[in-house]
Amino acid sequence: MADSMFLTNKELVELTDRRHRACQAQVLRALGIDHKVRPDGRVIVLRRHVEQQFGVSAERGKGRVTEPDWSCA
Repeated sequence: MADSMFLTNKELVELTDRRHRACQAQVLRALGIDHKVRPDGRVIVLRRHVEQQFGVSAERGKGRVTEPDWSCA
């Protein structure tokens, strides 16, 4: 589920430590995290924005290690 564009409800509760939507929005505002409220009242947050706010690299998960090229030595 980590590939979803938006945080899951579980992730939103983990991030805000709140279950009520109004309280979640209040915590998100205090943290400076952009969010929207859908017509049904659900709070939605872009995963990419949260990752940027917390300094997570967009290249995460690539796990590629760069090694020196010793063939010319």
